[in-house]
Amino acid sequence: MANKVTDEQARVTFDCSKCPAFCCAVYERVAVTKRDVNRLARYFDVSVETATRRYTKKFEGERVLRRTEDHLFGEACMFLNRETRGCTIYHGRPNVCREYPDRTRCAYYDLYRFEQRQQGNKDVLPLVQITFHEVKKAEVVGPDRREKIWEWEPES
Repeated sequence: MANKVTDEQARVTFDCSKCPAFCCAVYERVAVTKRDVNRLARYFDVSVETATRRYTKKFEGERVLRRTEDHLFGEACMFLNRETRGCTIYHGRPNVCREYPDRTRCAYYDLYRFEQRQQGNKDVLPLVQITFHEVKKAEVVGPDRREKIWEWEPES
């Protein structure tokens, strides 16, 4: 079990330039705040109303970035360059994109490295689809520390 992935593992430096823009494609929504929309408006030199209308939409009660067709994942963020797989608005991108990954590791990088090792091929590029389910978060106090626990809610 020496290779078990845990949150306590040290961060591995990863190279996003080899990534097919996993974070821009597999998540069905990139939620944006008013501050993010203001940043988009400044970046494109348009009004907040125009930025809201052109670049965002309502999705399940949230304001999210629009998505467009993508040849690898079906659809992806509208600001993803489909050839270079880079962000076309890097300096104007939303805060959630600026902070990703918000944990110690990128989930896609873990999968990427695992597949490379399993297949013995450093050029392998796994493409995945993630289905999200609601999770229930609880905080439990153990004998030596607090621990956060996430439980999958059953699908309805």
